[in-house]
Amino acid sequence: MAVTAAVFDLDGTLVLTEERNRVVWKRFFDGYGIEVDDALTAQLTGRRGLDALREMPHLFPDRDPHELLDEVLAHEVTDDLPEVVPVPGATALVRRLHAARVPLGLVTSALPEHVATRLLAADLLDVFDVVVTGRDVSVGKPDPQGFRLACQQLGVPARNSVGFEDSPAGVAAVKAAGMFCVAVTTTFPRDVLADADLVVDDLTEVPWPIEEVA
Repeated sequence: MAVTAAVFDLDGTLVLTEERNRVVWKRFFDGYGIEVDDALTAQLTGRRGLDALREMPHLFPDRDPHELLDEVLAHEVTDDLPEVVPVPGATALVRRLHAARVPLGLVTSALPEHVATRLLAADLLDVFDVVVTGRDVSVGKPDPQGFRLACQQLGVPARNSVGFEDSPAGVAAVKAAGMFCVAVTTTFPRDVLADADLVVDDLTEVPWPIEEVA
């Protein structure tokens, strides 16, 4: 397999934001007296918030998921949230690929207004040729729509692209798009990410060219 493009998830893959996201969601659910357990956390992680909220009519009967999402996002603007920091190896790997002129895409469940700040935290604001956010797709991960769109916009077949993810929903999306998948264990343990083609602890462990391990 000759891999000629790389497409990255953002939260948990390039930047460590999952603890921050957990705090935001917990504050939202606390406002409704709902306990955040492991099952609920798994339902949220790596996915568009709107998609997850649409699956919760039993928790929020007769509520518009868009209005609920606005309530969630209101918690994003508080000053006491955990800091956004890069995943070890993320900046070095992406910048190495950029210097080698590898086509680079970003596929994130985050909204556009959050992407720039998080990329800036990893010093990666200026490197991606294509950025697909949660607002650019009609359905989010685990659906492959975002990764397929990124490959299409990069002009590279999915079979010649590698997708980097940190969640089961993300891994499922990459594989369904027909891409080679590298999963990083920043958010979930290895056994939960077993459907990926390569599982690493962080991005310092990623070889390139990727065909050496494919």
